[in-house]
Amino acid sequence: MNQGVKLVKFEGDESQVIAKAPLPQAELAHFRGVTGNVVQDALNVWADLWGELDGAVVSGVVIGSEAQEGFQPSCGWPEFLEKMWVLRGHLEFVARFSRQ
Repeated sequence: MNQGVKLVKFEGDESQVIAKAPLPQAELAHFRGVTGNVVQDALNVWADLWGELDGAVVSGVVIGSEAQEGFQPSCGWPEFLEKMWVLRGHLEFVARFSRQ
């Protein structure tokens, strides 16, 4: 069974493993797991934000006439804006992580 690549340091009769590189399959599984979790978090935040807009500002994909009165999120502006920043952070992470 192959366990990846090991960097070994020899001193006399003893050897010491300095670093191990996992198999590409393990790296891919880790990448997919991390990416999947971050994307799911981003989708959850997006669903919260869309839920705030649905009914008060939009109906499906159509902007409602109530939008002219001004939008007030039920959670309050600070929490709504925090969710926007969380969403941006998750999406930026996925973009950076997937480029590596």
